This record gives sequence, structure tokens and C-alpha cells, in this order.
Amino acid sequence: MSLNKVMLIGNVGAEPEVRYVEQGVAVGSLRLATTERAYTLQNGTQVPERTEWHNIVVWRRLAETVEKYVHKGDKLYIEGQLRTRSWDDRNGVKRYTTEIWADNLEMLTPRSANGQPANAAPAPVQTEESDNVAPF
Repeated sequence: MSLNKVMLIGNVGAEPEVRYVEQGVAVGSLRLATTERAYTLQNGTQVPERTEWHNIVVWRRLAETVEKYVHKGDKLYIEGQLRTRSWDDRNGVKRYTTEIWADNLEMLTPRSANGQPANAAPAPVQTEESDNVAPF
């Protein structure tokens, strides 16, 4: 038995990009920042704040939801799997990237002062296992 599961809570770093591939299948990508707060050890040593950036990939209905409701600065809970892919760049050098293929997303951005959701979306949104298609 094995397990490949990632759970993140963070802020969207830029407007998500969504495009449509064969047969109108939506695929989106976004960057999510997770930040570990700065702290001071008992001996007085200060550990600085540290931010990690994550590449998130969403498919089908989840991508359509992201396209409509997710914006830069929004706080999200993402659940998914780690996937690594490779390609050859223009100079023939093999490059690698690691992505989180999301299968669950919850919007955590609070409601605005007038009571309306700041970026309302049905939450949580889950995809079915059959929603995953070949990488782009």
C-alpha cells in the first residue's frame, strides 16, 4: 500500500490561468503560497519567515470553478497528489517540475463587510477520479 496526498492552506499568488484542451476539457493552473511564520528559539535565535510556492493543477469542473471564482490573494485549502513531469528545454536540457494535481478545493476567503461572499463559490468542490486526464 502507498499514499500520495498533499494538503495545503495558502494564498493565490496570481490570477489563475485556465485553458481548454481537446473536447473542451478545462485545465487550470495557479500558484499557491504557504508561509511559515517567523519565530524565536528559547536561546534567542530568530528563525525568519519562510514562504514556499506550489504549482497547482486543476481539471474539468474544478478548473471551471477556479476560472469563475478564484482570484489573486484568495485563501484556499487544496487537497491533491504530487506529480512530477519532465521536458526538454530549447537547449536540449531535461527540466523537471513538481505539481499538485488538486482533487479538492475549499475557498477560505472571508465574506466582505456587506455580507456578500467576497468570491462566492460552491465549497468544497471535488472532482472524480475519472476527471484526471493526461498531463498537458
